[in-house]
Amino acid sequence: MSPLIIIHRAEDLASLRAGPVEPLDAGMFRLTHPACHLALQDTTNGLLARCSLWRARDAHGAPTTTGLIGHYAARDADVGRELLEHASNLHRAEGCDRVVGPMDGSTWHRYRLLTERGTEPAFFLEPDNPDDWPRHFTDAGFVPLASYTSALNPDLNRVDPRSDRRRAELERSGITLRTIDVARFDVELAAIHALSLAAFARNFLYSPIGLETFLASYDPIRRHLVPELVLLAERDGQLVGFIFGIPDLMEPARSEPLRTVIVKSMAVHPAFGGHGLGGVLMDDCQRAARKLGFERAIHALMRETSRSRLISSRYGTTIRRYTLYQKSWSDA
Repeated sequence: MSPLIIIHRAEDLASLRAGPVEPLDAGMFRLTHPACHLALQDTTNGLLARCSLWRARDAHGAPTTTGLIGHYAARDADVGRELLEHASNLHRAEGCDRVVGPMDGSTWHRYRLLTERGTEPAFFLEPDNPDDWPRHFTDAGFVPLASYTSALNPDLNRVDPRSDRRRAELERSGITLRTIDVARFDVELAAIHALSLAAFARNFLYSPIGLETFLASYDPIRRHLVPELVLLAERDGQLVGFIFGIPDLMEPARSEPLRTVIVKSMAVHPAFGGHGLGGVLMDDCQRAARKLGFERAIHALMRETSRSRLISSRYGTTIRRYTLYQKSWSDA
């Protein structure tokens, strides 16, 4: 067994020496605010495995009895199991009745493992992991908790024949669509943040996030923004829905033509649900992408039971699957 190192400050990550696993970036530690960071490191090989711990929060921001494990990386199943057992035992000692992972503090940050890779190459902003990492969790006593998919619409000439009628109905009710104003990007994001808090409040494992952290999470994609792919739905000047698309920059990175847009996120205010606004947003985003010369769309990282996946199924088929795991002691 390798010695367990417990770190409480981002500055102390510098004490870890890269080995088969790279140390966690201090900026990510500060962004996600873990309660502590765990590492297995030996003098010969350097860092073998790492993860961070949090207490999950409820929809009001109060702590729950669910522990979270994220920032996960491990050389192999043996050290991975050892680390996950350490993490689980620490959470149990703190009064948690279950542990969920991998999740970097909340669903606003990276979470889930890629468990069915398929044949499509990785797309921009998609989380990836070695194929053996799911086994690390199952070997440590974790079982699947929730499943997610990404889907591909291979032909942007496909449209929903109901969208034109629904768009007209929405306009008669006072809802209009426009593209994001990049000159007011932070202001627009603040409105998206407020709407997201309302729209996602009933989502699985939801907890709120502060505006500053939300803005910071969009910094990596700000320079890649294509305004025509980010649509905002408003009524009386208030944001009631949005869809966020972005080019798949992994294609030019592979020296391939840029032909795919990624639908990264979509939300509709609960007060305006059930009127087809989500379907119109999806259809209009894909039509805008087609006008820009894109040929395909990837609908990214949808929970299998979500409304977004139902809308996606009108256009595309599943290309990838992801799994979130849990370990529970409530039935022990």
